[in-house]
Amino acid sequence: MSPATASASPRIALGPDAGVPWLADAIERGGGRLVPLAECEAIVWADAKAPERLAEALDAARDARWVQLPFAGIENFVHLLDHDHLWTCGKGVYAEPVAEMALALGVAGLRGLGAYARAGRWTGPRGHNLLGGRVSILGGGGITESLVRLLQPWDCTITVVRRQVQDMTGVDRVLPDDRFGEALPGADLVVLALPLTPGTEAMIGAAELATMESHAWLVNVARGRHIVTDDLVAALESGVIGGAGLDVTDPEPLPADHRLWTLENCLITPHVGNTPEMAVPLLAARVAENVRRFGAGEPLIGPVDVDAGY
Repeated sequence: MSPATASASPRIALGPDAGVPWLADAIERGGGRLVPLAECEAIVWADAKAPERLAEALDAARDARWVQLPFAGIENFVHLLDHDHLWTCGKGVYAEPVAEMALALGVAGLRGLGAYARAGRWTGPRGHNLLGGRVSILGGGGITESLVRLLQPWDCTITVVRRQVQDMTGVDRVLPDDRFGEALPGADLVVLALPLTPGTEAMIGAAELATMESHAWLVNVARGRHIVTDDLVAALESGVIGGAGLDVTDPEPLPADHRLWTLENCLITPHVGNTPEMAVPLLAARVAENVRRFGAGEPLIGPVDVDAGY
């Protein structure tokens, strides 16, 4: 569906309620007019954990043609996707801060900062350079594009795995997603930055970890369920891989008594690749621009591929 039929001052409903002032401001800054669901032609949805309420909102908003979701990951809403609406999400909005976190976890891991921080005493040298290293990134979206740019001073050899194979600036090799296993051997750093779909859930298990280098670090800034957690624990404990930097886990939040917390070759951050303080101005700017584009009949940013589910 095209937004070409939208009005110059589009009628936008903010859900699940209108009590998010910064999003209301963003809608108005984009030229939109806040209206109830029954009168709207588009919905800006603020709560990533309330898919059932969005289903109710869609029933109430019979004239809605466009739905803006808040995050890049839309697994909670996949069952609602249809071809009757134009769906957009936060893909690309948070690419810069998440890419920065991926780089931080990768460098910290390879240089042994987690072990040093836990040591409590002066210890011997350890670690591997990222400089001149080999990096494989699973996923070809905005996070990957930002991370590739951040990696340029490190003069790495970079492999990217993505669904649609195409040349990427700064990337040495691009592989199709059904050949992702080829990106694991030889890499010093493997980064997961891809959507969670049935095809990517549990994609990294014991067999895949066994093909990685014994010093390599696995960094996950995507979704915890990409990795089989028990297999990762076993690989970390036995030295199959060098370590893991996890901004996301399965389960999440990770229980306080989970084995991963005790491993010196595992760095865990509590899903803060993008914090609320970082997200608010970024998402507000995206919403304002998409509202403006919707009113002008221009293509929207961050379209969801309904058939692919992201």
